[in-house]
Amino acid sequence: MPVKLLLVRSLMPLFLLVSWAAASTVLMHAQTVSANPPSLTAAEAQELVDRALTAELRIAQDPNHPMRYRLRKSSPRFTSTKEIFETRDGDVARLVAIGDKPLSPTDEQMEQDRLDLLLSDPSRQRHRKQSEDEDTVRALKVLRALPQAFVYQLAGTASSPAGKVVKFTFKPNPNFIPPDLETDILTAMTGELWIDPTQERVTRLEGHLQRDVNFGWGILGQLSNGGWIVIEQADVGARQWRIVRFQMAMSGRVLFKNRVFDTLEEQTQFAPVPVGLTYAQAIQMLRANPGAFAQPSH
Repeated sequence: MPVKLLLVRSLMPLFLLVSWAAASTVLMHAQTVSANPPSLTAAEAQELVDRALTAELRIAQDPNHPMRYRLRKSSPRFTSTKEIFETRDGDVARLVAIGDKPLSPTDEQMEQDRLDLLLSDPSRQRHRKQSEDEDTVRALKVLRALPQAFVYQLAGTASSPAGKVVKFTFKPNPNFIPPDLETDILTAMTGELWIDPTQERVTRLEGHLQRDVNFGWGILGQLSNGGWIVIEQADVGARQWRIVRFQMAMSGRVLFKNRVFDTLEEQTQFAPVPVGLTYAQAIQMLRANPGAFAQPSH
């Protein structure tokens, strides 16, 4: 895999996973309570985090609730909307809009040709699934590091669309030594974490880089001080939780090229799909009623 691609992929699973699992650090490092604490004792807060972490770990590794959903990804230069199916063979996507407008006939034909090629050459989907599995391995590295990576403090309560949430602040644990590239960024991140005490799930994470982060002693790249991420997770039906919003604004360097990572991803219209669905069956379903997906919601 090219070094540039490896660097970018090693960052993305971190951002996506932190919202599921970062709460684990409260259990080990929660030290003080804010001046206006929630109606929880320190022990109750730790128990809440423990239960939330257990749920997040279970769901993150649960293949028995696959879904279809719509992903709208926007940046200053480009906006696209895709319909995505989760299958036993990995995710399958169909582009349905560019710039919040239905595809032109030319773009639609290109997308159909791409799906035809995917069907005729299963090795392409196997390669995609392999990449997803590699991303999962990187994400699990971050998950295993989180109990030692942060110091959390109980900070009170906040309101959210789903109701009251328990709020924590976090900062790097000075005793944490990152074991690999994927966990390096944890040493420079501070922010806030919110937990829904009713469903015992993580609802929001906001993280900020407090200093530059070098990868491979700066040879592979660098993320610059001041970058930030926001991740929001919600119950999308039948007590199934998914990330519904991910926003990142970071700048840095990949090898010798300066880069700006400025993106917003919104996931909507979740619906369950059959367990064991194949990628070929998903493509068939994506093509079954194209008119239903022609106009993106925003």
